Amino acid sequence: MNAAKRREIFLRLQAANPHPTTELEYSTPFELLVAVVLSAQATDKSVNLATRELFPVANTPQSILDLGEAGLREYVQRIGLYQTKSRHIIQMCRILLEQHDGRVPQTREALEALPGVGRKTANVILNTAFGEPTIAVDTHIFRISNRTGLAPGKDVAEVEKKLMKFVPDEFKHDAHHWLILHGRYVCVARKPKCGECIIESLCEYKDKVF
Repeated sequence: MNAAKRREIFLRLQAANPHPTTELEYSTPFELLVAVVLSAQATDKSVNLATRELFPVANTPQSILDLGEAGLREYVQRIGLYQTKSRHIIQMCRILLEQHDGRVPQTREALEALPGVGRKTANVILNTAFGEPTIAVDTHIFRISNRTGLAPGKDVAEVEKKLMKFVPDEFKHDAHHWLILHGRYVCVARKPKCGECIIESLCEYKDKVF
C-alpha cells in the first residue's frame, strides 16, 4: 500500500469521526489505567458495567488498596480473569503509592513495570491519558493492518512498528481509536461488512464480502 492510499484512509476515518476516543468510561488517568487492565480479554461493555459500581466507591490507589483483593473481586467478578486482574490491580496500587506518590507515571518504562501492564496497555495510557502519539495494537488493529494491507506484520510488535512508520504524523494521535472502532464495528473478524465500509475502495483485501 502506498503513502497516498494510507493518507486517504485516515482522511476518511477522520471525516467520519473527527474526535474519536476510547469506549471505556473514566474521569482520571488512574481510572483509565484500572479500566484498561480490566479490559484485557474482556469487552469494554463488561468493564464499564463493573467500574460504574467500583469507581463511586473506590477510584484512587489508596481507596482500592483499602478494599483489599477480596473486596475488589466483588466488583469485578463478572469480568474474565478477574482473580488475576484483582491481584495485579492491588499490587499496582501499592507500587503507585510507594514509588509514584499515588500518580500514574507518564513514561513507558514506569508503566510497564506495573503489574498487569504490558506494552499495549502502556500505549493506551500514554495516548489517551497523556496525549502521546502512540498506537496500541490489539486484535482489531492487528487484523485490520494485515487484512487491508495498511501495515502487515507477523506479530503485534511488527505491526506497531510499521504503523508508527507509515501513519502520517497528523493522524497518529487518533489512529489507534479509529482503527479499533473500525475493527469492532465494520471490519469484524468473521464476516467484514465491506458493503458498509468507508475505506473499502482503498482496502487491498482480496476476499471482500458484499
